[in-house]
Formats: sequence, structure tokens, C-alpha cells
Amino acid sequence: MLDPSSSEEESEELVEEESGKEPLAPAAARLSPSRPGEGPGGGGGGGAGGGGSAGGLQPGGRGSSAARPASPSPSVASEKEKDELERLQREEEERKKKLQLYVFVMRCIAYPFNAKQPTDMARRQQKISKQQLQTIKDRFQAFLNGETQIVADEAFINAVQSYYEVFLKSDRVARMVQSGGCSANDSREVFKKHIEKRVRSLPEIDGLSKETVLSSWMAKFDAIYRGEEDPRKQQARMTASAASELILSKEQLYEMFQNILGIKKFEHQLLYNACQLDNPDEQAAQIRRELDGRLQMAEQIAKERKFPKFVSKEMENMYIEELKSSVNLLMANLESMPVSKGGSEFKLQKLKRSHNTSIIDMGEENENQLSKSDVVLSFSLEVVIMEVQGLKSLAPNRIVYCTMEVEGGEKLQTDQAEASKPTWGTQGDFTTTHALPAVKVKLFTESTGVLALEDKELGRVVLHPTPNSPKQSEWHKMTVSKNCPDQDLKIKLAVRMDKPQNMKHSGYLWAIGKNVWKRWKKRFFVLVQVSQYTFAMCSYREKKAEPQELLQLDGYTVDYTDPQPGLDGGRTFFNAVKEGDTVIFASDDEQDRILWVQAMYRATGQSHKPVPPTQVQKLNAKGGNVPQIDAPISQFYADRAQKHGMDEFISSNPCNFDHASLFEMVQRLTLDHRLNDSYSCLGWFSPGQVFVLDEYCARNGVRGCHRHLCYLRDLLERAENGAMIDPTLLHYSFAFCASHVHGNRPDGIGTVTVDEKERFEEIKERLRVLLENQITHFRYCFPFGRPEGALKATLSLLERVLMKDIVTPVPQEEVKTVIRKCLEQAALVNYTRLSEYAKIEGKKREMYEHPVFCLASQVMDLTIQNQKDAENVGRLVTPAKKLEDTIRLAELVIEVLQQNEEHHAEVSSAFAWWSDLMVEHAETFLSLFAVDMDAALEVQPPDTWDSFPLFQLINDSLRSDYNLCNGKFHKHLQDLFAPLVVRYVDLMESSIAQSIHRGFERESWEPVKSLTSNLPNVNLPNVNLPKVPNLPVNIPLGIPQMPSFSAPSWMAAIYDSDNGSGTSEDMFWKLDALQTFIRDLHWPEEEFGKHLEQRLKLMASDMIESCVKRTRIAFEVKLQKTSRSTDFRVPQSICTMFNVMVDAKAQSTKLCSMEMGQEFAKEWHQYHSKIDELIEETVKEMITLLVAKFVTILEGVLAKLSRYDEGTLFSSFLSFTVKAASKYVDVPKPGMDVADAYVTFVRHSQDVLRDKVNEEMYIERLFDQWYTSSMSVVCTWLTDRMDLQLHIYQLKTLIRIVKKTYRDFRLQGVLDSTLNSKTYETIRNRLTVEEATASVSEGGGLQGITMKDSDEEDEEDD
Repeated sequence: MLDPSSSEEESEELVEEESGKEPLAPAAARLSPSRPGEGPGGGGGGGAGGGGSAGGLQPGGRGSSAARPASPSPSVASEKEKDELERLQREEEERKKKLQLYVFVMRCIAYPFNAKQPTDMARRQQKISKQQLQTIKDRFQAFLNGETQIVADEAFINAVQSYYEVFLKSDRVARMVQSGGCSANDSREVFKKHIEKRVRSLPEIDGLSKETVLSSWMAKFDAIYRGEEDPRKQQARMTASAASELILSKEQLYEMFQNILGIKKFEHQLLYNACQLDNPDEQAAQIRRELDGRLQMAEQIAKERKFPKFVSKEMENMYIEELKSSVNLLMANLESMPVSKGGSEFKLQKLKRSHNTSIIDMGEENENQLSKSDVVLSFSLEVVIMEVQGLKSLAPNRIVYCTMEVEGGEKLQTDQAEASKPTWGTQGDFTTTHALPAVKVKLFTESTGVLALEDKELGRVVLHPTPNSPKQSEWHKMTVSKNCPDQDLKIKLAVRMDKPQNMKHSGYLWAIGKNVWKRWKKRFFVLVQVSQYTFAMCSYREKKAEPQELLQLDGYTVDYTDPQPGLDGGRTFFNAVKEGDTVIFASDDEQDRILWVQAMYRATGQSHKPVPPTQVQKLNAKGGNVPQIDAPISQFYADRAQKHGMDEFISSNPCNFDHASLFEMVQRLTLDHRLNDSYSCLGWFSPGQVFVLDEYCARNGVRGCHRHLCYLRDLLERAENGAMIDPTLLHYSFAFCASHVHGNRPDGIGTVTVDEKERFEEIKERLRVLLENQITHFRYCFPFGRPEGALKATLSLLERVLMKDIVTPVPQEEVKTVIRKCLEQAALVNYTRLSEYAKIEGKKREMYEHPVFCLASQVMDLTIQNQKDAENVGRLVTPAKKLEDTIRLAELVIEVLQQNEEHHAEVSSAFAWWSDLMVEHAETFLSLFAVDMDAALEVQPPDTWDSFPLFQLINDSLRSDYNLCNGKFHKHLQDLFAPLVVRYVDLMESSIAQSIHRGFERESWEPVKSLTSNLPNVNLPNVNLPKVPNLPVNIPLGIPQMPSFSAPSWMAAIYDSDNGSGTSEDMFWKLDALQTFIRDLHWPEEEFGKHLEQRLKLMASDMIESCVKRTRIAFEVKLQKTSRSTDFRVPQSICTMFNVMVDAKAQSTKLCSMEMGQEFAKEWHQYHSKIDELIEETVKEMITLLVAKFVTILEGVLAKLSRYDEGTLFSSFLSFTVKAASKYVDVPKPGMDVADAYVTFVRHSQDVLRDKVNEEMYIERLFDQWYTSSMSVVCTWLTDRMDLQLHIYQLKTLIRIVKKTYRDFRLQGVLDSTLNSKTYETIRNRLTVEEATASVSEGGGLQGITMKDSDEEDEEDD
């Protein structure tokens, strides 16, 4: 930007360079309609030249119509030329309008006296563009792919994955970015809210608070979001638009509005210089002229009665008073501005408004009359003494010095210097109130005489400087005494007299008036500004502080005039005229006259702008390229502006324009500029824009209601076109307009025009429709609850819009009715869009798959329309596909409900009824889904269970929602699935019963571990879905078939058991899977849930009871089929049956216990106790049967020993045979084979039972009973032979059996109290006696076999 101090050549070169780009452009040719032959239509061009001009404004490649070949249809070509001409004319008119508007805006920026840039506005955040959103997506995708160096745990990665899928990839976020309402802060806040619930749900970790985890996660998020960019570089790249949030300088404001209004740089330079925007005096004078014009306009309106149409006739007089009051307020504001403000260094400062309540009326002459004492000037003088020439009579070493003083002030002295080199360069600063001060400078030399009292004065000079005097140093001849030998003394000095801020111009003029300056005489005049509205023309004499005479310029008009006859003195004349008075002034040159007239023109505030009579002739004579010596620089810029057609914009009277329409235009263009900058402004202007618009409205009298109505209309247009607008901003403007229309005077204006009221009603209706539409589309207008608090503000604004006036609040029921209707429609909108989204997903799968995410009738119609054959319909949309799509749709529905609760529930803090309406909205939303869900379930084949995951998915979501649990849709869901659950339980019960029946018939009683390796692979259910045992689809109407699955191989890990039978484990797994499935359904209705649980527990009890009884029967049958000799080995099946009992007892506790009420629990406990008693009794019987089997084997051994009883033939025969044979061969020890066989049988049976049976208690009971029974049998056998002496073989065998049995059972953990029973003691005593008898009677003895404890026998046996 060129300021007035810039050189003429530089400015002219810029202008020529800019204008040279379009040498034939009609815009440049029509800039000044006052120039000959250049009317509004002149540049469009008739003839060949016009076509060339038109082509200059068009884009490249599109020439004018004259350059194209002749059209075959002349009428069509002429129509096109006419349309093109009209378009160019419209563009030119628009451009002129913008130039004129820019002039008004520039003046507001240059000299603001009503507004300031606000510093309390909320800082707007940088908005995200489409490219930035894609970049952010790529960065998060790179993190998820592990392509970054950011270290993160699994929980954070899952959170980022969810954020990426739900937020970043959402089409709602893309739409929010497109609307310009998405900022970096929004994405950060959504992630923060997203992870808070996740972090809160994590378990506590010692030494690590959750706040630390949150801050760590946010730091990692910022690192991902920022990518590889250095934040310092990011700040350094802040664009010019990014600085719009700050307090802007004047130059920045000029540049901003150049962009807004499309003003070229050279046009700004021309306007800036010609308007003298850097001259505060000129701007203040312009304001005074504008305000005076507005007062005159108000009087003209009152005189001609040309009022706007008001809602009431009484408002016409009030309107005039408001106009005058607003002007007087502006006058007071201007008056409060400090007079000393000047230059381009001033800053915006707080306005000091007058507390005087009286209205300033500048038309009254008797008020504010100035006296001489009111005019006070203060001048600063700098006197610099450089050197003296002509000192020839003094000796070179004589000391000389100078003194300086201003009349009436202190005296200063320079340093001493030698007469041979009298140079100083000393500066003295003085302050004086004299407009024509006397500056005295004297030259002294030191007196050498002893009696001399004073130094000798060599010469002096007296100067009378003015602010217009030369500032550089000059030589002055000194006045010397007659007897001084050096008569040619000269002194070089500079006197600089600064002009005070309240002195606008000064100089010598000839003057004559009627009341003042009655004699034509040359005087020194000073134009003094006493206040913003008070100026005085004062004449001064030398050495006087107060003016000799003064003329207060209020009401005077200054203008150039011709030389007056009879007045000698002065070459160029001008006058100041007022009713009854004329003062004639004359200066000695033209330039001085122009400067005086310009200064007085600014001071009088007159509307007529004086024009020098010789301006045009001189400009033409010089060719316009050489600066005129006798014209000021401001005149030069004015001439150049006129040359380029800018004069009409500069000299136009602001009072003649419709500022309402102009402001409407600048506000609309400013809003467009604001919405397109790099900030997410949501419609809010920047501080600099607010400042300029405020100043424009105040300075040009734009009504506040009109301003806000236009603002509302512009905001509504953009909101209706998809831009995101802050509802709080809409609320502010609407409240202002509503208050004004209803007569509440928000800005002190009480008049209301019919146009304002009609426009307000129109905008009110548009706003209501917009708000209802936004509430209906709240998920898309306020995605993820952003902008923060926008939905709450929208509801508040709707409540305000529904008010009939500004006092009576609207009934809550009425508001709720409107919003309820919106939310009902919102449910349909959300579900429709959700269905469309699901369709898009479905189309990505198979080519002939058709989505079912619409109403059932629409599905059928669409399918039948596409496929005429009903069989094709069934093929294309299978029931399984429908169910799969319905489950996917249910997931989306649940996600929508969760997002509504997470992001839009905070509104309840301001509107208590919002939560109730949102519950109704959710029920309506779910009812739409219910139609599709019912349609999908209706086509499912009977007795299929694939739909249970759908129930569990929906039910798990609804039961955790306090408002939706057991609501309308939830109950419908229960009614839909309750018969299916009952049917499923019935079939499972029949299937399990049948499997028990058939399984035990075919049961091999081999351990499960040996069977599972041969079982078919069983597909595990999805972890997130219930474990539903699969039943065959085609189940007959009678008893259902056994399910096609068996106990899986991973069952042992679940139940911590093994070696059970295949049938029992299969039954337990089915019962547990069934109960787990029903339990995981979490049936919400308590009564039906208890019924299901009770039925399953009873079923489990019955099944376990049947299993136990069948196992008992099978156990007995198995024992009967086994051997009775010592060759008997406990089979694996026996142990398996015991393990079945073990499992039955463990599973009965799990599968048959219930948590019910006290009375029912007592009854159920009795029923459960019967099962436990049955199992316990069965185990006892099984132990008894097995012990009986062991006893039978022992009895067989004893029966063999009975053959050796004393006195029997067989005993004698056996004894003889052994003795005879022992003479020839080594005969084994008699009876030891029998004893060894029995001991081996016992040990093997103990080991098998100990290893294969899983219940230690059962083993201990079995071993106790086995040992006791065995000892009883042996004791009975010995008792029967009380009178007989045992045969040596019987004794050996019994000792061996008894001792080994005792030892083995002791090793198996049988208690000593059981081992050392009376029966055992009886046996031990008898065998000890028999052993003693045998050792006496038998010569060979027992060959080391004895009842005494010894290790030798053990070693021998081992």
C-alpha cells in the first residue's frame, strides 16, 4: 500500500502497470461517467471496438462475438450479444457498487470513533478440510498397520481401531467437514469422550491412576494425529486468514476487505491517497460533514413527510427524534475523541463518552461561544547554534560563546569555544505559548579586564519563527554595535518550531470582515481546533499568547473567490460566508490558498467541497505527469483519482446512498469470506470484521433490526445449503429482532417498520422450519454431539421461536409436542438412512444377493419386480441371508442407540423432558426395525435356532438400558422369541432323554478319553453368540431325534474330569450347554426367566436320576458277568461307572441348584436332597456289590484251603504226595501259589481303583469295607475250625494272605483303627498260636513264614 509520502513516480508506475493489463477494458473506460462519451453503456461497445473491449473481460479462449464467424441466424447472434452486454453492464454496476462500498468501509477503518475490535470473543478452532481428513485417516491407518514408531498396548490399539471405524470413516463426519464445522478440537474431544468409558472400565492398577492412562492415551493420539509434522513448523505456516482471529492492524483490515469486495491493489492505492485516509483531520471533517448531512436529511424527511411505513402512525415523529438522537450520539462520540490524536501512529482506544445528557445542537450560535482564553496553543522550539563567521578582531585564543532565549522564557548558553574555531552544534529546547515568538541569540566573548563585571556582547540576532519556517540551518547576519570592528558577523543556526496537534494550519493572510478584522491588513493566522466540533480562525501578534481576534467557524462555508476590487495586497482570494457575515482572505500564492481552503473546509464541516477554479486547466497544461509546484500533494492524488474514474466514489455524498442495502451486501460478502477461511467459525465473524461492521452501522445509521434480519437471512440460506451454523449465533440475532419487533428497544430504537415486522415473521417461520429439520436430522446436523452444545442451543432457540411474544413463555407441552413430532420423523429418517447404508454394504458381497433392510412389503415388491419367478425370489433371498442381514442391521441399530445416548443425552441437563422424548424416539426407531425383523423371522424354517443370536444381541443391549428395558419393543421381542425358546427346550429335553435311553443301551463304558479321538469334529459356537446345541432341522412330530453332536474333546477341560462314559458326559455337556444358553439369553421378564430356570433344573434332576439308575443296573450286570477267581481284574468299565457317579454328584450341584425365594428354595432343597441321596445310596450299593465280589473271590481261595482240613482224606493224600515227591525233586512251597495269586489280585484291584476312580472318598470307603469284609470272612473261616489244628499249608497261606492284606490296605491309607480291629486281632492271635504249634510238631517248621513282622519276608516276596 502506498501512503501519501510515497513518491509520485512509484505510484504512477503501479497504476500504469495495473491498468495496462486491460487496456481496452470497458470497466476502465466507464470508471468516470462524467467524462465525455463514457456513459454506463459506452464501454460495452457498439461497432468493432466494442467487441474488442468485451473480449478483454472474458476468460481466455472466449473472444467477443465480432471475432467469431457470422452466425447463420442473425437474430440469435444479436440476442447473445445483447445478453452478453447486459451481463457486462450488471458486472460493471456491481463493481461500481463495491468500489463505492469500499470507500465507506475504508473511512470506517481509518477513523473509528464508535466501535473497537472485541477482545472477549471465543477463539475459533482451525477447521479440517477434505484433504486433511484423508491425511488423518491415512495416519491412523498407518498406526493400525504398525507402520509408525508409536508404542501402544492392545487396549489403546482397540480404542483407536474403534475410533477409526466409527468416527473417521463415518459419512456424517465427511458431511461435517464439507459443511466447514469440523475442527481439530472436535476430533480430539470425540476421541477423549470415546476412551473415557474404556479407561474407566479397566481394572485398577497399583501405582497407575486412570488419569495418567487417559493423559498418556491423549498424548499418543496427538502424536498419531500430528504425524511427522513438527508443531513449531505448523505454527510458523499460519496463513493470513489464520491471523483473522487476532486483533488486526489497519493495513490488515484494508487487505481483508479488498479480498471481500474484490478491490484491486492499485484501486485501493488510488482511493487511499485521494481520500487522505492517513490524515485524521480530513477524516474527522468527513465525519462532521456526514453527520451534518444526516441531520439535514432528517429535517427533510420531517418536512416532506416521506417516512417509511411503520406499524403505528405515532412512530413517525419518534422516527425523526431517533434520527436526530443517533446523530447527536455520534457527535458526542466524535467530540469525546481526543483532539491531539493524529498521524498514522494512533491506536484504537476506549472511547471516553461524555456524561453530559444534554443533546449537542450545533445550529445554535449562542451556545459554545469561544473566548480568547479558550484558545490555548503550546509550541515546542528547538534552537541549534552551529557556528559563527567573521570574528577577525579577536585573538585566536579568546573564549567566545552564545546565549539563546525565547521571549519570556529562560536563557540557555552554549559551551565555550576559541575565537579561531567558533563552532558548537548545541541545541536548546524551549516551550512557549506565543504563536509568533521572538528568539534571541547573542554572541559573547569573555572580558579580560580585572574590573569587568560582564562579558562583552559581540552581536545578536532576533528571529520570529513560525511552524511553516524552514527547518534546516541557515546563515543569519548579526546585529553588532557601531564601535565593533567586526561588522560582518554571521551566525549559522536552525530554529524548528513544531506544530501542536490542535493547530491545523498557520500562515500570513490578508483579511477583512464585518465583525472581526475590520481593516484590510496582513496578519498571522492560526486555524485552531478547540474540540472535534469547534474550530477558530485566530490572528496573533508577536510575543502574545492569546489571539488578538478570533472567528469561530461554526456555520461558515469556505470557498474560492475571485480577486476583490479595491483590496490591495494578496494575490489569490477565498472567503468564509455565513448568514449576515462574510470574511475575505487573500494569500500570496495559489498553493497556500489551496491549503488554507482545504483546512477550513475540514473545519467548517460544510457539505459543499470547494474546487480550485484553475485545477483542470493546470492539469491539462502540465499533461498530468509533472507535479505542480503550486498545488499540494493531496490535490495531486485527487487529480489522479479523477483521471482513473475514482472521483465519483470519493466525492459522493454518503447521505445520498441506501446504506441498508449496501450494508446488506458487505455483510453477505463478509460472511462468505469468513465461511471460506481456515477457521471453523460456524457463522461467527472475526473480531476485525465485527469491528468494521459495527462502525459502519453506527456511522451510517443502519438500523440494528435490519442488520440482524439480514444476518439471519444470510445464515439461514447457508444453513439450508448445508453449512454448519452455530444455533447460539442464530439465537442472539433472533432475540434481538424479536425484542425490537415487540417494542422492547434492545438498541434504543422504538420505531418498527412494517417491512421489518414482515421480514421478521418470514424469517421466524424459516427459522422454525430449519430448527425442526435440524432436530429431525440431529444425528447428521450434530454428528457425535459436535459442535459442543449445539443440540441444546437448537432446542433452546426453538423454544424461543415458538414464543408468541418476548414475555409469555411457551407451554412445555407445546414444545414437547413439536419436538416429539420431529423425533418421530427422525426415527424414520435415521432408520431409512441406516437401511440404505446396510444396502450399500450388502451390494459389496455377492452380485445376486439382495439386501432386506427395508419394510417387508418393499422387499417383496422390489424382489418380485426384479424377478418374476417366485422360485428365483427364494433363491436370491434365502432365509439364512435374510437372517444374516437382519443381525447386521440389528448391530447398526444398537450402535445408533448407543451413540444417541453417548453424544446427545447431555441435553437432559437443560431440558428434563428430553430423555423421555428420546426414549419415545428410540421405541419408534426400534418399531421400524421390528417390521424388518418380523419379516425375516417369518420366513425362517420351523424348528431352526439360528435366530437366537439375534435375540441375544438385541436383548443384551436393551436390558442394560434402564429406559428401554421391558419397553414396547423389548416386550415384542420377548413375545416373539418366548415360544421359540419353549419349543427349543422341549426338543432338547426329548433329545437328551432319547440320547440317554439309546446311549446306555449301546454304552461300552469305555473312558471318554479313549472315545473322543474317534468323535467327529464339533464346531465351537462363536464366542460372542450363545452356545446353541444344534438339533436336526427335520425333526418328526413324535419324539425328536438325538442331536447330531457328542461331548467335544475340550469338555474335560471344562468339567475337570475324565474317564466318564460317553453317554453320561454327553448328557452332562448337553444339560450344561442348554442351561448356559438359556442363562446367556438373560431373559428380561423375571417370571418367565424363573420358569425357564426351574424347568431346566428339574430336567437336569430327572436326567441325572435316570443316568444314575441306569448306571447302577449296568454296574450290577457287569459284575455278574466277571470271573469269581483270583484271575479277576477290575475292568475299566467298573471304574467308569464309579466316575459317572462322581460326575453325577458334581453336576447335580451345578445343574440342579437354584437361587430362589426362601419358601421355594426350601422346597427345592428337599427335591435336590433326594437326588443327592439317590446318588449316595447308589454309590453305597455299588461299593457293596464290588466288595461282595471281592469277598466271593476270597471265599473261593478259602474253599481251596478247606481241602486241607484235619481228618479229611484229601488232606492226608496231599501230605503224602508232597513228602514222597520232595525226596526226588524240589517241590515248591505248598499253598504259596494260591496266596500269591490272591495277593496279586488284591494289589491289582487296588491299583486300578486308585488310578481310575476320581473320587478319593469313594475309594477310601471301598477299601475300608473291602478290608473289613475280608477280615470277617477269614475270621469266620477260622472260627469254623476252632477245634481243628490248621494244616501247615493252610497256615502258611493264611499268614501270607492276612499279612499282605494288612500291609497293602495300610499302604492304601486305611486307618489303623480299621486295620487293627477285633476281628484282625482274633485272626492274628489264632494264627500266632497255630504257628507256634506247627513249629513244635513239624520238624521243618514254616520255612520262614511267620506272623511276626520282618523285612526278610518282604524282600523274599518282592
